[in-house]
Amino acid sequence: MARKYFSQKRVLVTGGAGFLGSHLIDRLIEQGDEVLCVDNLFTGTKSNIAHMIGHPRFEFMRHDICFPLFVEVDLIYNLACPASPIHYQHDPVQTTKVSVIGSINMLGLAKRLDARILQASTSEIYGDPVEHPQTESYWGNVNSIGQRSCYDEGKRCAETLFFDYHRQHGLPIKVARIFNTYGPRMHPADGRVVSNFIMQALRGDDITIYGDGGQTRSFCYVDDLVQGLMKLMESAEGFTGPVNIGNPVEFTIQELAEIVVELTGSRSKLVRRPLPSDDPTQRRPDIDLARRELGWEPAVSLREGLVPTIKYFADLAC
Repeated sequence: MARKYFSQKRVLVTGGAGFLGSHLIDRLIEQGDEVLCVDNLFTGTKSNIAHMIGHPRFEFMRHDICFPLFVEVDLIYNLACPASPIHYQHDPVQTTKVSVIGSINMLGLAKRLDARILQASTSEIYGDPVEHPQTESYWGNVNSIGQRSCYDEGKRCAETLFFDYHRQHGLPIKVARIFNTYGPRMHPADGRVVSNFIMQALRGDDITIYGDGGQTRSFCYVDDLVQGLMKLMESAEGFTGPVNIGNPVEFTIQELAEIVVELTGSRSKLVRRPLPSDDPTQRRPDIDLARRELGWEPAVSLREGLVPTIKYFADLAC
């Protein structure tokens, strides 16, 4: 039976007080939707959604999705999960629970409501890839017992659950594999390379490069990423993904550090430390599928996106 999605929808965003979730909520409210933001505030913060408090189409609920949730909504964006190594390694068991038990609870809710549900998966499911760039058909190269596996394998299991619910119950699902994303509202102490470099540069501290700096990443500005998620949610019902959402322009970590130093006018020096275990040496999405099925590709260059990101961190330090 064809499902109907009306112009004004009631949308659940789990992890909505986080970096990505709060930007997504801004866009959903802007287009006229009603939004229920659910977050246990483990890594999300009320400051990210403070500007929405009191809005007639916004509601906040403090809740951990490892426990069942009983609400009435039309669409579900499942973004809840710590996403930086410092945060997800702080309590690795809980990280895995959020991805697995949390997904089961959100899938159960979607099944009861016959609601479309989108899972925020990750490029980390590719591990330290031997295929480059990474296409959606690549199965990955993940250490299942490493320090990062609570996140990597948790997200891989979540994808399994989503596709099993789709096959077994006909649940309308969407799965996005998100690559490195940056922008305002990143947590300044989340341990990710962009926030690390900017904070070190603004303080005038040495900028810490792990390894030789030759490892690569592709950085997607948050506005582009949110647009990709929304286009995926609104895509044809028969298109489930998984689909890579990220910027295919590749930079070395050394290049990123040099750009940050330049844009901040910092006198910071670059210093090197040993590479952490299981840290991928290269990461770049193949986005041909997103271009073809969603009509989406990123528009903001790294330099363009770093300017408002640096301003955000500089304002926090004032």
